[in-house]
Amino acid sequence: MMKAITWLASLTVGTAMVAPAFGKELEGWSTDLDKAMKDAKAQNKCVLVEFTGSDWCPPCIAMRKNVFSKKEFVKKASEKFILVELDFPNGDKDLKKKNEPFAKKYNIEGFPTVILLDSGGKEFTRFFASKYPKVDTFLDHLDEALEKKDLD
Repeated sequence: MMKAITWLASLTVGTAMVAPAFGKELEGWSTDLDKAMKDAKAQNKCVLVEFTGSDWCPPCIAMRKNVFSKKEFVKKASEKFILVELDFPNGDKDLKKKNEPFAKKYNIEGFPTVILLDSGGKEFTRFFASKYPKVDTFLDHLDEALEKKDLD
């Protein structure tokens, strides 16, 4: 029992230290899914949508810090995807409420969930982002997902 409490305490303290300011848009990312879908159609790109809890979800915070905020990730992923972050922060009830219809529409059951959509808005895969905690493994997974999509 004490181990669990110690682990939870260290996690909470660690989270507080790395938590970015929620509501702060990541460079190269949009927060407007409708606009991103229009851009995807115009640019013939897919859309990567990340559902996150930027101020309370430890795996979300780690992914933002270690992958999604990295210039090399944004540059490479943006070649084929319009990047969208839909945040559900406890500290911003308005933002959470604004994004809630998307969580319902896509039946989001956990965070951080990533959904990949084609330029027409059709979902072709989804996964927990934290399964790929490094830039290179995440980019490799995106390439594999695109290859499988093109085979279908």
